[in-house]
Amino acid sequence: MRVAVSGSIATDHLMAFPGTFTEQLIPEKLGTISLSFLVDDLEIRHGGVAANIAYGLGSLGQAPVLVGAAGGDFGEYGIRLKECGVDTNFVHISSQHQTARFVCLTDREENQIASFYSGAMAEARDIDLEQVVRRAGGIGAVLISPNDPAAMLSHTEQSRSLGIPFAADPSQQLARLRRDEVRQLVTGARWLFTNEYEASLLQERTGWSRADVLSRVGVWLTTLGAAGVRMEAAGEAPRTVRAATPRRIVDPTGAGDAFRAGFLAGVCWGEPPDLSARLGCALASLALEGLGAQGYTADPASVLQRIEDSYGPTSTRAVAPHVEGLTA
Repeated sequence: MRVAVSGSIATDHLMAFPGTFTEQLIPEKLGTISLSFLVDDLEIRHGGVAANIAYGLGSLGQAPVLVGAAGGDFGEYGIRLKECGVDTNFVHISSQHQTARFVCLTDREENQIASFYSGAMAEARDIDLEQVVRRAGGIGAVLISPNDPAAMLSHTEQSRSLGIPFAADPSQQLARLRRDEVRQLVTGARWLFTNEYEASLLQERTGWSRADVLSRVGVWLTTLGAAGVRMEAAGEAPRTVRAATPRRIVDPTGAGDAFRAGFLAGVCWGEPPDLSARLGCALASLALEGLGAQGYTADPASVLQRIEDSYGPTSTRAVAPHVEGLTA
C-alpha cells in the first residue's frame, strides 16, 4: 500500500537561542510584546510537513507520493527526495513564487517560536488529487497534513469521494481554520494526528468533546513528547505507547513528522496500531538526534537497535522482516 502525502513543502531556517523564552516575558506586558532574540546558530535545511513525512516513509521503503506545491528553487530538493524513495512527479512547480519558508527559533528548553511564509504553497489548491491517484496507481491511503487550507479541504473531500482511507493532521493550521472547516477535515478520518496542545485546540475549534471527536474518527493519536503517544478509539480505553529514548537531543524539529511516517509505514505493512506506534516513536527518536527535520538516516541497523533498546525483542522480530532489506 502506497501513501499519498498531501501538505507543505518548505525550506527551514532553524535558529537556536541559548536562553529561555519564559525568562524574557513580563506577565503584565504581554499585551505589548516587542522582543528580539540574539541567536547562536542558523541552519538552513529542507523541510515542510508533507516532505518531512514523505522522507521518513521513503527511508522505510514505502515509495510515498508527495502531493504539494513548490517554487522554481525546488530542483535540488526534489532530486534529494527522489534519492530517498519519494515520488515527486506530482509536485506542482509555481512559475511565480518561491518554495515556502519555515523560520523557527528554539530555546534551551526545546520550546519553539515559529513563523511560516506560504509562497508557492498557496497554489496547492490547484492540484487535483483524483488525477494524482489515477496516474500514480496503487494509492491505499492519503495523509492530509498542513497546507493551503483550500487544498486541505479539497483533498479531504476527494479522498472521501474516492473511498480511500485518509489521515487528518491539521496541526499548525488549526489556528487559522474555521470551525466548520476543522470539522470537515476530521470527520471520517481513519487516523487523526495531534500533539497534546493541538488536541485541546482541536476540541476548542470544533466545539466537540473528546467523545464527539472519537465518534467521528478511527484512531486518535496524540503525541506527548518524552511521554510517548496516546492512542484512543471509541469504545476502548486509552492506551499509551512510551517514547523511544534518543541517545541525545540535537533538534526537536520534525520529530512529530517522523512519528507519523513510522506509524503509517507500520500500517502499510499491515501491523497493528501498537507496533506501528512503537516504530513511529523509534523513528522520532532518531529524528531528535539529527539537525533539521530530515537530518536522520533510517538505516535497518539503527531502526532495529532503537526498537530493541526501547521495546524489546518481540517488537524487533516483528519489524525486522520489513526493514532488513532496506539500504541506508
